[in-house]
Amino acid sequence: MAAMTVHLDVVSAEEQIFSGRVESVQVSGEAGELGIMPGHAPLLTSIKPGMVRLVKQNGEEEIIFLSGGILEVQPSTVNILADVAIRGGDLDENAAVEAKRLAEENINNLGSDMDYAEAAKQLANAVAQLRVLEMVRKKGR
Repeated sequence: MAAMTVHLDVVSAEEQIFSGRVESVQVSGEAGELGIMPGHAPLLTSIKPGMVRLVKQNGEEEIIFLSGGILEVQPSTVNILADVAIRGGDLDENAAVEAKRLAEENINNLGSDMDYAEAAKQLANAVAQLRVLEMVRKKGR
């Protein structure tokens, strides 16, 4: 018997990252972690920096980094409109480590040209990228 699926589109400001049928979607919503499966109630929420973990129709798992955006769940479709979306395997670990270091430095040395909210956002994005990289490594084992 075939698994129940829902159509998922993950789109960034630059490109469509994923479009296809999935068995489930996990994403970091503004109020916490969300698990979306076929038949989920309609929902509209903002997304925090983190990952979307999707299980495709064939059971294969994919992990995508999201810097934030909007999640929309409808009866037959799920749409993720992300500010930035990058496949987990395409992330640059050295760049993420450097971004984290710079964000931490900016938070510790706040000056008149840098505000705390922007530095905290940069730090959250860098930490989220590193978490996605860790998940990709664990999945590959």
